[in-house]
Amino acid sequence: MWDTISQFVIFFTGVAAIFLVARRNKWGFVLGLIGQPFWFITTYLHGQWGLFFLNFAYAFVWGYGIYEWFFKKSPPISAEI
Repeated sequence: MWDTISQFVIFFTGVAAIFLVARRNKWGFVLGLIGQPFWFITTYLHGQWGLFFLNFAYAFVWGYGIYEWFFKKSPPISAEI
């Protein structure tokens, strides 16, 4: 059961995340991170240990995108051009 649910969520969050990131929409990073626990479940259940550990890198990158878009202060715009 968990495998079927995980596959469904992975498909929809993955496609939507990449689509939104390609359109420079910050919510793509959020969807990508939402899908990560389901990647962990699927790779664990199937014993795909290389992909399991690769998920840590993916989770870091999705989290970094969230930091860049939502929390990082952008430099002030200079009045001089």
